[in-house]
Amino acid sequence: PSFFAVASSSFPSNLKTFQSHLDQILHTNGCKFSHLQLTALHSILTPDLTVVLTCFCPSYNVNVAIAISIDDLDDSLGQVKDAILAQSKIDAAISSGAHVIGCANTAVVYSPTGPVNRDYDDVRRVADAAKAAIVRAYKAGRRRPLLILPKKSPFPHSFEAGVLGALSGAYVPLELREARPAQARLIDELGVFFRNQQEESIVPFLAAVESGRLISRDIGGSDPERMAPPNAACYVQEAFKDTPIKVNVISDVDTIEKEYPLFAAVNRCSKTVSRHNGRIVFLEYNGEGTPEETLLLVGKGVTMDTGGADLKVNGVMRGMHRDKCGAATVAGFFQVLSRLRPKNIKVIGGMALVRNSIGTDCYVCDEIITSRAGVRVRVVNTDAEGRMAMSDVLCRMKELAQKEVNPHVMTIATLTGHAVIAVGGSYSCVLDNGPAGKVRSAHRLQQAGDEIGDFLEISTLRREDYDFVGPETVYEDVRQCNELPSSRTPRGHQFPAAFMIRASGLDKFGIDAENPIRYTHLDIAGSSGLYPHVNPTGAPLPSLAQRYLRDKS
Repeated sequence: PSFFAVASSSFPSNLKTFQSHLDQILHTNGCKFSHLQLTALHSILTPDLTVVLTCFCPSYNVNVAIAISIDDLDDSLGQVKDAILAQSKIDAAISSGAHVIGCANTAVVYSPTGPVNRDYDDVRRVADAAKAAIVRAYKAGRRRPLLILPKKSPFPHSFEAGVLGALSGAYVPLELREARPAQARLIDELGVFFRNQQEESIVPFLAAVESGRLISRDIGGSDPERMAPPNAACYVQEAFKDTPIKVNVISDVDTIEKEYPLFAAVNRCSKTVSRHNGRIVFLEYNGEGTPEETLLLVGKGVTMDTGGADLKVNGVMRGMHRDKCGAATVAGFFQVLSRLRPKNIKVIGGMALVRNSIGTDCYVCDEIITSRAGVRVRVVNTDAEGRMAMSDVLCRMKELAQKEVNPHVMTIATLTGHAVIAVGGSYSCVLDNGPAGKVRSAHRLQQAGDEIGDFLEISTLRREDYDFVGPETVYEDVRQCNELPSSRTPRGHQFPAAFMIRASGLDKFGIDAENPIRYTHLDIAGSSGLYPHVNPTGAPLPSLAQRYLRDKS
């Protein structure tokens, strides 16, 4: 979709009157109106942003009105409000859900948020209503909606959440875009009505976030063959061609086995099938100016998780093509960087793309594998492959972090079912090591998520988590996990972070170290979208962008 941003102090009831009204504002106040166009190829998504000086495009064929209730609609909406009021007199159900209403020569979709002032209400009330409205507009055959968000809201960032909510309803999966190019878009243009300079100025940031979220959803949601490791790596290379993003793909088996031995163990069975052979993709962005902060992001990219020798059975394997959403988030974040090109920040990303296959050469329990950091790891369950795939890449980031300015290392992964049990399917879990906790990194990320509608729940690493992954015999330094599923293990989403800290050698850079390194782990097993009922969401990309890039854009 494309954005069309329209500014006005009021919204006359007639398009010609509206155009004349805006022309007058343009002439009187010297206002500029931005046409922000987002285009996509049917195969590899390469969004483009075009800014055009214009006033109003009469091609919008539906006004999408979001309000807390009919009483909260602006009087300046004229015939739009009149049409909604008239419909309410014959349809009591208009107070919930999205409704299509005739209005002069056009149509209106009215989607109320419902109450927003209760203890448990949050900005998702606006985002959900906007998403429902866009879906309803498409079903009505209206592909050029103009989004009108509430004038007043108790949520300071409801405009941003509403735009992103609307766009989330317009996503078409990559595989459908490729198979059915004529149906590659649900909407052709999205108009966004804004009332002030602050709202206008934030639209480019939202366009960038959405372009990143699209890439994240493409990688995370595509099937295990379309996004097998080599294909995912090619997608990333194509997406960042001719951009400031540097891409380095490691595919050589000997290099992987020597430098990333834990990853190589997971890849051992898949490497015999060339189309499934693993890839480690490094990305780098260097913003203009002197870096004030360096982010080092590691994403779990298990393109299909069979469980390996500890095979997932009784239907549990279904949906495990989504086990790559952590790596997808990393790629999406770099897409946001490539669009915004923020200054004074450096970002390094690592995507651990691997398939956890079962076969005669798969890794098995009881093996001891020495990590890149020199830590002897006892394999207990091959279905705990994500932490294996990421730990050596995390170790590499630890090595790089020691040479960077103000480094902050993160892992992002659909890591445990326990995270879903603990906080539900709509929230990411976030936890800090000592140095990150000292500056409240998780809390600040949670606040950013609260603002934009991408929510996180904070967990805490405890001594029991480190004890849990300690050695059981004299043979190993750490054990990878236990025999039970994480969902049946106390602290099942916390202790894997302790494992990665120890297996990567990050435990040598805690608050007691001469040069501590901040580390934050995000488990997005639920928030990324529970298959098959929820499409991939792109979480926690919006919160990361809000936290680290909003003020730099």
